Amino acid sequence: MTGYRAGEPGYRRVVLALFAAGVATFALLYSTQAVLPELAAAFRVTPAQSSWSLSLATIGLGLTLLVTGPLSERIGRTRLIHLSLTLSGLAGLACAAAPGWHALLMLRLVQGVTLAGLPAVATAYLREELHAETHARAAGLYIGGTALGGMAGRLISGGVAEVLGWRWALAAVALVGLGCAAVVAVLLPASRNFVARPTAAMTRRALTDPALLLLYAIGACAMGAFVSVYNAIGFRLTSAPLSLGAGAIGAVFLVYPLGTVSSALAGRLADRYGRRAVLPFGCALTGIGLLLTLPDRLPVVIAGLAVMTAGFFVVHGVASGWVPARAHLGDVPAGQAASLYLVAYYAGSSVFGSLAGAAWTLGAWPAVVLLAAAFVALTGLLATSLRRIPALAPTPRSTTTAAAATGSPR
Repeated sequence: MTGYRAGEPGYRRVVLALFAAGVATFALLYSTQAVLPELAAAFRVTPAQSSWSLSLATIGLGLTLLVTGPLSERIGRTRLIHLSLTLSGLAGLACAAAPGWHALLMLRLVQGVTLAGLPAVATAYLREELHAETHARAAGLYIGGTALGGMAGRLISGGVAEVLGWRWALAAVALVGLGCAAVVAVLLPASRNFVARPTAAMTRRALTDPALLLLYAIGACAMGAFVSVYNAIGFRLTSAPLSLGAGAIGAVFLVYPLGTVSSALAGRLADRYGRRAVLPFGCALTGIGLLLTLPDRLPVVIAGLAVMTAGFFVVHGVASGWVPARAHLGDVPAGQAASLYLVAYYAGSSVFGSLAGAAWTLGAWPAVVLLAAAFVALTGLLATSLRRIPALAPTPRSTTTAAAATGSPR
C-alpha cells in the first residue's frame, strides 16, 4: 500500500498529529530549563546542580529509547505514541507537586522514561505511512513541532513562574501536554504499512553502517552545543549587565519558531538538493549564531540565539530524517535506527549539556560559548565526512520509492 501524498486528508492528519505530539514532548522535556534560576534559589542548589532537572529527564529518555525502539518493531507505532503522551503529561503534574529537590529529580527521571515512546517511533512512522517523495519534508515539519514545543515549554514556564512560581509553571506545561495528547488521539491515523519484524539479528547493521554512526555522532554533538547554550542562557540573562527577570528570559525563547521554519525549509531543500548539501550549511549557520551571542548587548544576543536555533534545527531536521531513510535501504529496522540516533542525541544533551553549568562557573559566558563552539566544529567535521560515504542502492527488500526524490542521497 502506498503512503499518503502531500495534499491528501490522511497526509494532513498525520502531519498535524505528529506536529502536536512534537510540541507536547518537547514542551514537557524542557519545561524546567527556563526556571533553572528559580529552582536553584528555591532548593538552594548550585547552577550546575539545577541543570540536573533537565539532564536526568534526557538520561531517562535516552536509556528508555533502547527499549522502545525495538519494542515498536513488534507492537507497532501508534500504541506507543498515545501511551507516551498521556503518561508524560501526568508525570508533569506530579513534578509540579514534588515535595523536595530529590523528589523532583526522581520524577523528572520518570518523565524522561515516559517521554521515550514518541521520539522512538515518530520518524519511522512517517517513513512507513507517507509517500517517499514527502519524507524529508514531513520529517522537517515534525522537527518543527518539536522546536515549537521547546519554545512553548520555556515560554510558558518562564512567564508563569514570574507570576505564580515554578510549581504552577510546571503544571501549566503539563496541561498543554495533555491537551496535545488529546489532539493526537483524535487525529493520528492507525498504521497501514507497519509490519512487525524481529530486530535482534539486525542490530549489528544499525551499529556498523558508517553513515548511520556518523549521523548518531552528529546528533550527539549538535545537541550538546545547543543545550549547553540554553542551559546557561538563563544565568547570563539574569546577571549584570543584562539583569532580566524570569518572564523576560522566557520571552527570549520566542526565537524558537525560527527552528520550526528552518527545519521545514531544510526538509524541502533536502528533497530538492540532497541531504549531503544541506547538513553542512546548518552547521555553519549554528556556529555563526553562537559567535553573535558574545557581545553584552541584548538585541545582538537574541539575534545570535535566533540564528543558532535556526541552524541547529536544520542539522537535526535533516539528520533525524536521514537516519530512517538510510536504515530502510540498508535493511535495518527504521524504528531501531531512529532510537539509536536519539539515544546519542539525548546522551549529548544530558552529558555535554550538563557541562554548561561548570563552564559558566569557570568562565561565565565566554567559557560556555567556547564549549559549544567545540561541539559545533566537531559536528561540521562529521557532516563533511558524510559526503565521502557512498549512498546505498535499494535492496530487494526495500521499495524503489524510498529514493523517489531525485538527487536525495541515502
